[in-house]
Amino acid sequence: MSGNRLDRTHVESLSAWVFDRIRTHGDIVDADVLYFSSENHTLSLRDCEPEENTYGVSAGIGIRTIGPGGRQGVAYGNDFSRDAVSELIEWSRKNCLAAEPEEDIFLYAGPIDDDATSLEQYDERIDAGIEQSERMRACLEMTETARERDARVASVRAASWSDGVGESFYASTQGFSGWRLATSASCGVAVVVNDGDSYELGSYGKSERFAGDLDWHEYARLAVDRTTRILGGNPLPTGRYSVLFDPEISASIVDEIGELFCASDVHKGRSMMKGKLGESVAGSVVTIVDDARLPRRMGSVTFDGEGVPTGRTTLIERGVARNYLYNLQYAARDGVRSTGSASRGLAGLPDVGTSNLVLTPGSESRESLIRGVKNGFMVYELMGLHTLNPVSGDFSLGAKGVRIENGRAGGAVSGVTIAGNLLDLLKKIASVADDLEFFGATGAPTLLVEDITVAGN
Repeated sequence: MSGNRLDRTHVESLSAWVFDRIRTHGDIVDADVLYFSSENHTLSLRDCEPEENTYGVSAGIGIRTIGPGGRQGVAYGNDFSRDAVSELIEWSRKNCLAAEPEEDIFLYAGPIDDDATSLEQYDERIDAGIEQSERMRACLEMTETARERDARVASVRAASWSDGVGESFYASTQGFSGWRLATSASCGVAVVVNDGDSYELGSYGKSERFAGDLDWHEYARLAVDRTTRILGGNPLPTGRYSVLFDPEISASIVDEIGELFCASDVHKGRSMMKGKLGESVAGSVVTIVDDARLPRRMGSVTFDGEGVPTGRTTLIERGVARNYLYNLQYAARDGVRSTGSASRGLAGLPDVGTSNLVLTPGSESRESLIRGVKNGFMVYELMGLHTLNPVSGDFSLGAKGVRIENGRAGGAVSGVTIAGNLLDLLKKIASVADDLEFFGATGAPTLLVEDITVAGN
């Protein structure tokens, strides 16, 4: 794959040339450059027949200029000729001078940390090029495993594999420059199961930095098992239940929580965590961290979108809100240091984002939590989480799963709604299991939440 990326020396010299040109304009104070390139292969089968087989290459450069009063302008493109980049400089400059002034806009001028070796983000096997026959073999084996797992599998709607490599470079007029290189591979299965009376569609898959960390046979088995568990589900009687969230569902909830700690949203009044630092916001068993330094994890980087070194930030500690996530601008506004949480694309200004979000696991097994539930519901599918109101925390979500009675799993459940408030839900988390799993850049175990309203029949 690496033969299609621009030579690093060329990118570095182009960035230096950009800064030289910008310095000739007396109305620009500072500037930075972001370069990104990627190559990706995707293969997907539908019941053993090819449905998608793509290869894509992309590369681009974004130029941000900073003018007097904190004005900012951005321009981006994918033509790396000097004439085209010169036009980008002029567009960025014009956008900058036409923008509204902002406070606390400046560039990072600290030490560089671009040694990503310890983070294990690069798989030579992926970069060297995985053979198409290997992708096909994985997809066929996922299909076969899913079909053999249960006779009720009516269709393997998708058995997919993708792999790729991405490289980025950041440099600024303050002298910072650094490279990031990372690979990724993912695979998964979507199945349709049918028991003669009802159908159910379900899926399971994972993304990893190293192709060898993927276990496609296990993902196929889990796709079938999770889907057959909720096949032919019936509503629960409306009432209050002990609700268990499967790790994949827990991870999706943690994603929503992490966004609430981004300082940009807090300052803009778009987060229910505004003013909550030092307060109890969750059960005492809940600790959530944002950690960009975890080896082999999808959100790990040594420096953020502004060049600031990354690290580990505790968001919730034993139920108490402890810290927000910051980029340079919002850290200056609050009189604190950046947490290295600046996120940025080629076409946008720096914002605040998460890296690896982790809900710290507990010491009890998942089975132990289930055994302790007398009247409950294990959730395997939660629909509409994106509709959660980040300011009020209110939500109303469709759910599917399995009935839990007197410590035993029962029949399938569907057609129910879990409604309430996120802050209330967090405070009712009574136990955290030890079965931590990562889904993308988020890790979470099984959660037990007590006294939750479930609307059914």
